[in-house]
Amino acid sequence: MGGIERKTVLPGVNLSCVYTDKFKNGLFSAYLMRGLNSDDAPKNAMLADVLRRGCTEFPDMESIEARLDELYGASVSTVMRQIGETTAVGFSSFFADDRYLGGTEKILESAVSLTGQLLLDPATKGGMLNSDYVRSERDNLCDRIRAAVNDKRRYAVMRLKELMCADESYGVNPLGSLEKAGKMTHVSLTRHYRHILEHSPLELFYCGGAEPGRVEAAVLDAFAAMPRGETEPCDTEVRIDCGPMRTVNEKMDVSQGNLAIGFRLGEIMYNPNHAAMAVFSAVFGGSPVSKLFLNVRERMSLCYSVGSSLDRHKGIMVVSAGISPSKYDAATEEIFNQLDKCRRGEISEDELAAAKKYVASGLRESADEAALLDSYWLSRRVDGTDCTPEETAALAECVSAEQVIEVAESVKADMIYFLSGEESGQ
Repeated sequence: MGGIERKTVLPGVNLSCVYTDKFKNGLFSAYLMRGLNSDDAPKNAMLADVLRRGCTEFPDMESIEARLDELYGASVSTVMRQIGETTAVGFSSFFADDRYLGGTEKILESAVSLTGQLLLDPATKGGMLNSDYVRSERDNLCDRIRAAVNDKRRYAVMRLKELMCADESYGVNPLGSLEKAGKMTHVSLTRHYRHILEHSPLELFYCGGAEPGRVEAAVLDAFAAMPRGETEPCDTEVRIDCGPMRTVNEKMDVSQGNLAIGFRLGEIMYNPNHAAMAVFSAVFGGSPVSKLFLNVRERMSLCYSVGSSLDRHKGIMVVSAGISPSKYDAATEEIFNQLDKCRRGEISEDELAAAKKYVASGLRESADEAALLDSYWLSRRVDGTDCTPEETAALAECVSAEQVIEVAESVKADMIYFLSGEESGQ
């Protein structure tokens, strides 16, 4: 598999093509790129679901599914991804590569056309988005927002981000608030839809066996009617410094404590070495071979679960752990102790080799699945890099212990958030 071919095919519309004969299916996706903010979050979160309910030619789910059946069982799914403070909302379509079919219909062109119709020509009533569809998807969104509290570990991470980044877009729940979601109407959503369709960058991605020229022709035909105005930026603010570490304790009816610690990656973000950051994450807490997993959980039994995640676009790392409230002090102290070990260079050759292998293997595996390539290249589109998964894996394999230490030394603790039960002493 080669690299990626990128081209601006219409004003504010970018097409990325990965040409490969590795798969017997093709993938085509279309994403409107928006900056994250509290007013637009619930609108963005439900928009694609409303548009997926019907377009002018196929006005309901039944007719859409019938058309997909005609395309040899193709599928179109709604997608919303968060990349730093950028929201990507749109559709992803899988379809058979027509090289392997005996029919005469061009499946690629038909799939791209259907995606374009769903995005540009939605089912309407009186010039507005279908009020029944909006009402139904609004209720679904409200249910999703309410249900977020059911997964306490994820909820703790969400609360950490809300509190730690309260004056940053990153602190906004990508689904939006229940209050604002509940007030959504077909009129307000239609107004939002028309605005972002005209002013948002549109990122298109194709992975499959069709030549890029054929894909471009299909895109130009399907998206020619897209209204274009001045595109609005959707950049991510990176904060290097943070004040004294803050601690927040909240109570809820839970039997297990949920700890979340937020860090800023610090000065390393002035000139980020993404490969070194990924390997550091794997060494510290972002893998099954990490110090947090092998020591805090396995060796010392201070938590039920523990791990770290790193947002390289925003420059934030989060450690989350399920713990007994009685072990709060010991678990927190040991998490910081393991970070200090990384800073001091207490990383064995085996630890470093295992972390590099974990990162490199994950990157190479992404080249074996079109959906993972879609996610990979969309992320690279946001940060403006063009390294293939193989090239990035090779960079990870060359990361030195000194580079990992440099990342660790730059990391700064910003906030500790702890969710525990009403009867807990914490």
